[in-house]
Amino acid sequence: MAVKGLIKSGEYFDSVTLMLVSKDASTLPGVIEAAVIMGTKENKSILESSGMLLPEFMNAKDSDLLIVVKSADEKTAEENVKKIEELLKKSKQKSMEGAEFLPKSIDGALQIMPDANMVIVSVAGRYAADVAMDALKKGLHVMIFSDNVPKEKAIEVKKYGYEHDLLVMGPDCGTAIINGAPLGFANVVNRGDIGIVSAAGTGLQEVSSMISNHGAGISQGIGTGGIDVKKEYGAYSFMKGIEALRDDPETKVIVLISKPPHPEILEKIGNLTRNIKKPIVGILLGADPELVKSIGAIPAKNLEEGSLLAVSLSKGVSMDSFKKELQERENEIVKLANELSKRLKPEQKYLRAFFQGGTLTYEIQVILKDFIGYVNSNVPLDEKFKLKDSWKSEGHTVIDFGEDEFTVGRPHPQIDFSLRNKRVIEESKLPDVAIFYLDVVIGYGTNMDPKGELVPAIKEAMKNTNALFIITVCGTDKDPQNKKDLIQGLKDAGAIVLESNASASKLAGYILKNIGG
Repeated sequence: MAVKGLIKSGEYFDSVTLMLVSKDASTLPGVIEAAVIMGTKENKSILESSGMLLPEFMNAKDSDLLIVVKSADEKTAEENVKKIEELLKKSKQKSMEGAEFLPKSIDGALQIMPDANMVIVSVAGRYAADVAMDALKKGLHVMIFSDNVPKEKAIEVKKYGYEHDLLVMGPDCGTAIINGAPLGFANVVNRGDIGIVSAAGTGLQEVSSMISNHGAGISQGIGTGGIDVKKEYGAYSFMKGIEALRDDPETKVIVLISKPPHPEILEKIGNLTRNIKKPIVGILLGADPELVKSIGAIPAKNLEEGSLLAVSLSKGVSMDSFKKELQERENEIVKLANELSKRLKPEQKYLRAFFQGGTLTYEIQVILKDFIGYVNSNVPLDEKFKLKDSWKSEGHTVIDFGEDEFTVGRPHPQIDFSLRNKRVIEESKLPDVAIFYLDVVIGYGTNMDPKGELVPAIKEAMKNTNALFIITVCGTDKDPQNKKDLIQGLKDAGAIVLESNASASKLAGYILKNIGG
């Protein structure tokens, strides 16, 4: 076995280009494994775990491009490194062919689009706040897709926006729907009268999709980034979003989504929401319902319940029919759990849940807590259950593959399934795993072929185990990935598929409780 590689200093390629080149590289003759990534600390950890971290890579910088190939012999490995260089050159040439004029500044963009009133910022985190502030001072609203923005800079930008009546979504805001336009990772949903403010990207996707799937629609979907409801960030974006929906004549129902905010932040939000006449649904995952009521909102236990409550308020119908629907679904889940539990061997007792969506990662832990208590995670509910090493599962393990440790210098897991697929296949060889739980988040900006990416990995894993594969799909039938075909493909591969994270989490919970996991 031989591992050969190359460092190309100062060679920058966006993460999606690197993902595509890596895929092509993996199909080259004689390649056992290949990686084309930026030299970040996190990416070097990935290479180390794969036995591909060469000594010369140890001092590589974030701006250095690393090419590495594992092959049966040195000659083949060296030849494939050169072939990958050629693939990169071709990708750069292709991107230049027929390229339209692209302005290099906000001023240049405004000359082309003088009526624009919003800027999406997606640059390296250390520069993002300066770009955002430049836009704000020109009177533009901002969505900061970038993460890893310095704390002080992020607070400065959020505060400036709030004080100047400008919306700042982010940093690390991956999803929004503004005036019907999906931004970042968003789904194709119906227009309607339900407005959402969410400090949770996939929470916004899950709720907006379920609202649309139940025949209602979205007026605005305002993302804030998860950090916004922490004490030091002041909830400036969350507050401005609520004010915008309060004043929006198209919005009749308001939905708030987040983890439980800091108590001081919750009170700050309450001072605003208690005076709003429009009905407000509060999905503060894991929070005491009485706390939610204290800010004048109607509490919902999970994303699914909150979505249905918002639909009932929008349509002016009783929640009773939806409560009946939820209860019937719960009964079906209990029955299915009893049947599936019988398929497992006595030694199979652990859950391995690997997520693309951070909110869904949090929600499953909140739900499972009532079934089996706390579980181990890289983003645990209780820090006592934080994994020592996110690359190594312990007992019941829930992983958010969207965390920085997995995404710095790499595409988001909603785009690139490779890390998660590899983890599933590796852990399928362990005899004590009872359930593999995966989410698939579809929509704009995400992987266009989730069926083609995930189904082969499931089939490969199933050669090693009879563990159950429970999968939840977040999205709508209008999304470009063909949701119905995706679900059917997953079912044909042997997976159990549900269309809400809450229902799928309960199914896993009932099974684990049945088997004493």
